[in-house]
Amino acid sequence: MHKLDLISEQIRKAFEARNAARDKALAQARLLTRACALAIRAVHRAEDEVMHAHLAEARDLVAALRRELAEFPDLYYAGYTQDALKEYAEAAITCALIRHQPLPTLDELDLPPATYLNGLAEAIGELRRRCLDILRHGYSAEVEHLLGHMDDIFSVLVTMDFPDAITNGLRRQTDVARSLIERTRGDVTFSLRGEHLERSIQRLSAQLSGETPPGNPRPHPSPDEE
Repeated sequence: MHKLDLISEQIRKAFEARNAARDKALAQARLLTRACALAIRAVHRAEDEVMHAHLAEARDLVAALRRELAEFPDLYYAGYTQDALKEYAEAAITCALIRHQPLPTLDELDLPPATYLNGLAEAIGELRRRCLDILRHGYSAEVEHLLGHMDDIFSVLVTMDFPDAITNGLRRQTDVARSLIERTRGDVTFSLRGEHLERSIQRLSAQLSGETPPGNPRPHPSPDEE
């Protein structure tokens, strides 16, 4: 039975190391999720320096998770870790597209493919939020630009027809993305029609009052009219 004591002590040490790694990963995952949320908030507020600071913090946390869980791959691919990494993908993609920067690649973010795709899908929600913020001030070509990004992302997501066990539930995220894009397109159409209607009303009001419609200066009278 002496061997049993040695075996149990060996197992206990392995469990202690694993539990310590898990606790630390949980704490880092929470910090990563917070940094990503703050980066997204900053990009919506056009606070570039704050955005870059939080993205840098998130990048360091991702590297730490990858490094410290190298001996525990099952913990790295656990739900809470992958959820936090997905938030990182969403933040990096959202910030890049809103700031008119190149889309960060899978290799640049160094994330598992399914995690990257789920982050890409969730970025559609943040692009919709950006569109609505712009539309509150009136229609803008920037909205069409962002809507184009949303369509491009969706066109990729629908081609990933693999089991959820492979994609980590990407199909559901794709369905949500489809709904968000349809609603955003409806909001853009409504805003554009409202702007056209407003212009038509202004022109009609100017004609009825004898005033010059906006953007249409009254021609100078001819010598005969003078």
